[in-house]
Amino acid sequence: MTQPFELPHFYMPHPARLNPHVDEARAHSTAWARAMGMLEGSGVWEQADLDAHDYGLLCAYTHPDCDGPALSLVTDWYVWVFFFDDHFLERYKRSPDRAAGKAHLDRLPLFMPLDLSAPVPEPGNPVEAGLADLWARTVPRMSEEWRRRFAVATEHLLNESMWELSNIDGGRIANPVEYIEMRRKVGGAPWSAGLVEFATAEVPASVAGTRPLRVLMEAFSDAVHLRNDLFSYQREVEDEGENSNGVLVLETFFGCTTQEAADTVNDVLTSRLHQFEHTAFTEVPAVALEKGLRPDELAAVAAYTKGLQDWQSGGHEWHLRSSRYMNGNAVRASGPWPQHTGIGTSAADVRTLLTTAGAQRLRSFTHLPHQKVGPSRIPDIRMPFPLRLSPHLGHARRSLRAWADRTGILAEGVWDEDKLRAYDLALCSAGLDPDGTAEALDLSAQWLAWGTYGDDYYPLVFGGRRDLAAARLTTARLSACMPVDGEEPLVPADAMERGLVDLWARTTARMTPEARLSLRNAVEVMTESWLWELSNQLQNRVPDPVDYLEMRRATFGSELTLSLCRMGHGPAVPPEIYRSGPVRSLENAAMDFACLVNDVFSYQKEIEFEGEIHNAILVMQSFFGCDYPTGLGIVHDLMSRRMRQFEHVVARELPLLYEDFRLDSQARAAMDTYVADLRNWLSGILHWHREVDRYKETWLSRRAHRFLPDRPPAVPALR
Repeated sequence: MTQPFELPHFYMPHPARLNPHVDEARAHSTAWARAMGMLEGSGVWEQADLDAHDYGLLCAYTHPDCDGPALSLVTDWYVWVFFFDDHFLERYKRSPDRAAGKAHLDRLPLFMPLDLSAPVPEPGNPVEAGLADLWARTVPRMSEEWRRRFAVATEHLLNESMWELSNIDGGRIANPVEYIEMRRKVGGAPWSAGLVEFATAEVPASVAGTRPLRVLMEAFSDAVHLRNDLFSYQREVEDEGENSNGVLVLETFFGCTTQEAADTVNDVLTSRLHQFEHTAFTEVPAVALEKGLRPDELAAVAAYTKGLQDWQSGGHEWHLRSSRYMNGNAVRASGPWPQHTGIGTSAADVRTLLTTAGAQRLRSFTHLPHQKVGPSRIPDIRMPFPLRLSPHLGHARRSLRAWADRTGILAEGVWDEDKLRAYDLALCSAGLDPDGTAEALDLSAQWLAWGTYGDDYYPLVFGGRRDLAAARLTTARLSACMPVDGEEPLVPADAMERGLVDLWARTTARMTPEARLSLRNAVEVMTESWLWELSNQLQNRVPDPVDYLEMRRATFGSELTLSLCRMGHGPAVPPEIYRSGPVRSLENAAMDFACLVNDVFSYQKEIEFEGEIHNAILVMQSFFGCDYPTGLGIVHDLMSRRMRQFEHVVARELPLLYEDFRLDSQARAAMDTYVADLRNWLSGILHWHREVDRYKETWLSRRAHRFLPDRPPAVPALR
């Protein structure tokens, strides 16, 4: 069969190595698969299928240093997960039979109890039998924290198969951001990262949830999945009728040829590997120092990081050899040493590596700040939801001015009365919450002002002084301003702290400790994202596109505003609904639309007047090597697709979610109100950007944004 495109040259700086226990793993996994009922008689695989796929070779490449028994157990896990995927395809995707597929998936978590003494059901098929056996053999060697993380990753891997099934049923192809997010779950690489811990060293719990370790796992996951999409396009799209493939997603989004889409997927893959390396060399050491890791814990993190690198290079070598994939004419060994053709030499083309991947990496560090780019070009932005404004807008404006005076926000040199008036954050609140009381609108406008002030303060004060240490201390002090369970708040020392102490006390007065903790986490997501921006600013590093879009939600304060939005809906909506895939997809689509709107309107303000690098249009210009209009076009298309995804989730996925969870009429009404709140959120944000002076050239040209205090504000120590 003719290949639909030529495989690109892959960036792979680490050579693959083969575990010497490969034959032992092959023999063991074959016997195990037969014992579980996965071969003859399963209707899915025969012995020839298992031999051709050669999962023993996959695991020997991806886990080159573990001992024989560990390699055999890891290989069994991979046999199971690939069998699950093919079994789900044959039984539920080709039909498609959504109800039966969900019933099958609902039973599988029962075979993964955190407490091994808990009873499990009798397995009813090879998938259940394999999972029960593997869980019992694996988890006794790992901590409860690892068990919990691995169980969640496994459930995501299983449950998001319903997302693929729904898209196939509706003939729908995801947009690029949605695809990256969902592919992590359904593609299984976070699950693979858990097995890397099993085979190398468990990551200390104190850092497992931090941004650097999360980004390592996510960059690893994206690279693994995008590489697989390139090799599996022919099998998945042309043979199986799949539509969850990165090449197909970009082919559809850009309206380009399959070859162009494949080359772009490879560019994203390379960028994610660059992100992995950057995080490993800069952010991981910093968080290890911050958390005070012991030498043995440092060694565990290093072993885990190396294990993820081994998986990348080993997985690539396996894709070149497995009959499961399209790999004709793939580059194995080229460049300066063509006589070397052994394991790992697919990474040996140094000349091409330097001229392609190297050029992409170089662009991200060579942006020249304060270029003349304005005025910002505003495309036609579709807004399907009507604007409604609160009748309490005038009162909120007056209250915000009084609050700003009371907290001292206008007295530190960062803001003044002119800026407060130009930003008109009460107008934003009036659109976000048109039905709220006067008191609620006052509180909303003051939260928005506090977050916007902090977002302006960090780059101007700490960025101008190149003082990341002071910024970290300030961030820690802000967290101490938000007591959760009766502890005394920090005595405020400046306007940001006074504002946060005041808002926190008024907002959380009637909250439970659990609700306070959730809100504090949302605020901390935002304040810690400002440190990420500051670190990039000090390095003059334009972020990777995927990392940027995900962190943009945090820097924009989206989680905070959505947390405040959820509070009004009480206990009618079960918390697992908010954690579900469709609701997270709905919220992420809304957040991305709002963030991209901001980037479109603020392009001149940020790039020309502030020398900023955190703007989606600039990120696209850097990644694609394109000009402003082209970058704007990509961002506008992405914004439009995210809005359509929001509408799709409301129309198609939420009704299925309600049925799946058997929500009563009260819960459905509460969710309908929440969706209406998100619609107001979207229309209100767009209206605010169109109306305020903050982003207009006439106002920007008379207000320099290069403020640096004559005497930098002091940063008191924590008590």
